[in-house]
Amino acid sequence: MVAERILVVDDSRFLRRSLGDRLGHEGYEVLDAEDLAGARRFLEEGHVDLVLLDMRLPDGEGMALLRGIGGRTAEVPVIMMTAHGSVGDAVNALKLGAQDYLVKPLDLESLRSVVAKALETTRLRRQVRRLRAEQSRHYGIDGLLGTTPGMRAVLDLIERVAMRPTTTVLVQGESGTGKDLVAKAIHLRGPRADGPLVTLTCTAIPDTLLEGEIFGHEKGAFTGAMEQKPGLFEMADGGTVFLDEVGDMPVALQARLLRVLEDRRFRRVGGGPELRVDVRIVAATHRDLAAEVEAGRFREDLYYRLNVVPIRLPALRERANDIPLLASYFIDRFNGDMRRSVRGLSPGALAAARAYPWPGNVRELRNRIERGMILGRGEWVEETELFSGEGMPGDKDAGRYVLPRAGIDLAAHERDLLAQALTCSRGNQTRAAALLGIRRNQIRYRMGKFGLHPSDFGGG
Repeated sequence: MVAERILVVDDSRFLRRSLGDRLGHEGYEVLDAEDLAGARRFLEEGHVDLVLLDMRLPDGEGMALLRGIGGRTAEVPVIMMTAHGSVGDAVNALKLGAQDYLVKPLDLESLRSVVAKALETTRLRRQVRRLRAEQSRHYGIDGLLGTTPGMRAVLDLIERVAMRPTTTVLVQGESGTGKDLVAKAIHLRGPRADGPLVTLTCTAIPDTLLEGEIFGHEKGAFTGAMEQKPGLFEMADGGTVFLDEVGDMPVALQARLLRVLEDRRFRRVGGGPELRVDVRIVAATHRDLAAEVEAGRFREDLYYRLNVVPIRLPALRERANDIPLLASYFIDRFNGDMRRSVRGLSPGALAAARAYPWPGNVRELRNRIERGMILGRGEWVEETELFSGEGMPGDKDAGRYVLPRAGIDLAAHERDLLAQALTCSRGNQTRAAALLGIRRNQIRYRMGKFGLHPSDFGGG
C-alpha cells in the first residue's frame, strides 16, 4: 500500500524535522517546505494527501496558501499551526476550508490523532466521489452506493439486465431500501434511456381509479370521463413502466396486467381500438410475492411473468459496513444544501448506527442524518443528534413478545433477529449466538438458510 503523503510547511527547521520523524514512524511519507513558494512547488508537482501549514511564514501568511488550494481543500485537507492563536484566526481558517487548527507548542500525541481523523475523513470523501462518478457513469444516477457483497451483486445485476431492453424485472426489498433507484438505474443505463420513465405507485391511487390510470380511458367510459385520456402504458411507449408496490394491486386488475406482459397489447377503459406499446416493465414490492401467491392474494401466472429477473435489495442492517460510506454521501449532499462543513458521524454515532436495526433502511438513515445536521451545530453528527427524540439503540425494554392477532411471518422475524445480532457483533458468530441464546453452529446453520455472509456485517 502506498504511504499517504503529508506536507509540513513551517519556517522552523527543528519543527519540520520533529514532525517528519514522528509522522514517518507512523508510516506516512513526509515532505517539508520552509515557505509558501516551496509549498506551492510540492502541491503543483506531486500528489499530497494532507498539509500541516504554519500561519506565519517568511514570504507571507499561511492563509494565502489555504486560499490558493481553494476547492481542493475537500481533497487536500489543511491543518493550520500557529504560535499566535486567536479565535478570529481560527474562524477565518475554518471558513476557508481548514480541517483543524492547532496552537504551538504542538502536542505530538494530539497532532497524531488530528492527522489520522483528517485523513480518514478524506479517504471516505474520495471513496464517495469515486463511487458516485463510477456509478453515475455506469448507472446514470447517484444514491446506489455499497461495497458489501450483497450490494455488489445488485449493482452487477443492474448493469447486465439494463442492456436487455425488453426483459421484465422484479425488484424486492423492504421499504426504504431504494427500489425506485434500481428502476431508474435500469432505465437510464440501458438503450431506453432517451425514452420516458413512467412511475405508478399502486397504493397511491384508489382501486376504482387504478385501471384508468394504467390503461387510460375513452370519453364517456364512466361518469366524469369528459374526454379521452391516455394511460401510463401509452405515455411510456418507447421507455419504461415502473410499477411500484405491485404486490398491492387488486386481483381483478392483475389479469389485465398479465395480458400486457404477454403481448404488450391492451384497450383503454371503455373500449376503443386495441393498442400496442413497446415498453419494459420494472415492478417492485416490499411483500414476499411467493407467499402472497400461496395466500391467494396474487396471481401465480402474473408472479412468474414478473419474476423474469429478480433483484433483491438487502436491508441496511444486513450491510452495516456500507453505513460509513452512505453517511458520508448524505453528509456531503446536505453540506451543500445547508452550507455546512460537517465532517461525518462521530465515533459514538457511527457505533450506534452500526448497532441500530434500521427498520426504515437507507431512507431512515438519510432522514436521521438530515435531522441531525439541522439540530446540531458541531463538526460531527453526534449520537444524540442522530437519534434525537428517541431512545438510543438498545434502550428499548426487553419485554415479552406479544403475538399480533394477525399473526407474523416467523421466517422473516427469524432472519431479521439473526441479521440484527450479526450487526451488533460485527459478524462475530460466537457473540451473535450469545445475543440470541443459541449455539454457534445454530448461527452458522441459519446464516446458510437465509443466505447471509459474515462479510455483510463486518466479519471475515
